[in-house]
Amino acid sequence: MKNKTVAAWLTFIGGPLGLHRFYLYGKGDLLGWLLPVPTALGLYGLERVQQNGLDDLGSWVLIPLLGFTMAGCALNAIVYGLMTPEKWNARFNPSASADAASGRTNWFTIGAISLALLLGTTVLMSSLVFSFQRYFEYQIEEARKISQ
Repeated sequence: MKNKTVAAWLTFIGGPLGLHRFYLYGKGDLLGWLLPVPTALGLYGLERVQQNGLDDLGSWVLIPLLGFTMAGCALNAIVYGLMTPEKWNARFNPSASADAASGRTNWFTIGAISLALLLGTTVLMSSLVFSFQRYFEYQIEEARKISQ
């Protein structure tokens, strides 16, 4: 029996590592094994910023991968948390009745949804702002080089 609350929290907390995919679909899930790749690349981008500064071209390409992965997992946590018990049990607990307790929403589920909404939105907007700012600064630098 796959519990909706556990899945929502696993998606929110361990989503970028694919923990929710392993919980819901088992260890053979390909997306669960691929999710840590953009997470690791984004963390590598953060390390490049610490070593090379904000002007590093590779870091402003890599850092948004981490942000978009985290935001996508937060969105998944919201989707899982808001899924009706009938739909949840039909999808993840097909042998259970439509109103089984594992698909019901409780306050812990609402907590996961609220935090996922708060932090997911923050991470998404921060990633967008960072990438757009670095892109436009890079374009201005290239325009200066051309004009000289």
